[in-house]
Amino acid sequence: MTVIGEGATFLRCMADRIADLPYDRTMLVAIDGVDGAGKTMLADALAGFVTARGRPVIRASIDGFHNPRDHRYRRGRDSPEGYFLDSYDYAGLKAALLDPLRPGGSGRYRTALFDHVVDRPVVSPEHQVAPRSVLILDGVFLHRPELRACWDFSLFLDVGFEVSQARKVARDPSYAGSPQAMSRYIPGQQLYLTSCEPARRATVVVDYNDLSAPRLG
Repeated sequence: MTVIGEGATFLRCMADRIADLPYDRTMLVAIDGVDGAGKTMLADALAGFVTARGRPVIRASIDGFHNPRDHRYRRGRDSPEGYFLDSYDYAGLKAALLDPLRPGGSGRYRTALFDHVVDRPVVSPEHQVAPRSVLILDGVFLHRPELRACWDFSLFLDVGFEVSQARKVARDPSYAGSPQAMSRYIPGQQLYLTSCEPARRATVVVDYNDLSAPRLG
């Protein structure tokens, strides 16, 4: 492992790498990791650093592409397989966001299709991509077979479940002692780690157990 130093140094290093990606088309960047790894905060921070380097940034999250509740829980509310296999609408993600930004795409994209909190579709505006843009998408399961070939650059945040669960509780105290964490979410993520090997497929693997001292694998 190579210690990158404190968090700002790490952000500058990653932002430089992303900003230096080819300019001839939109670059698609994924930030992957288990629930509570720190993906969204990192993606938001990187977006600011990359923008400051002169590249327009499109920010999106896999959370804007959930399946409806009855589909997500069709195997049962405690099913790990259900969490891993049924949570997200990958066809919708590709059609609305990824494919329009790829070579030959229309350049007209949407950053969300569904609000899982209220369990209904959202009418998000359609945008026209700006030249030299970078998409930074955060979420779980981003190195699944359906998605892994989409990324020009990807990070996998390697965080132990004990650490990630503590971060989730700090963010949402009601999560403490959640029976679904042990029966559905953690086993579902273990299925992903075992079957898809995101740490082997990502461009960069980051030991993110200590937010103040990220380490590159």
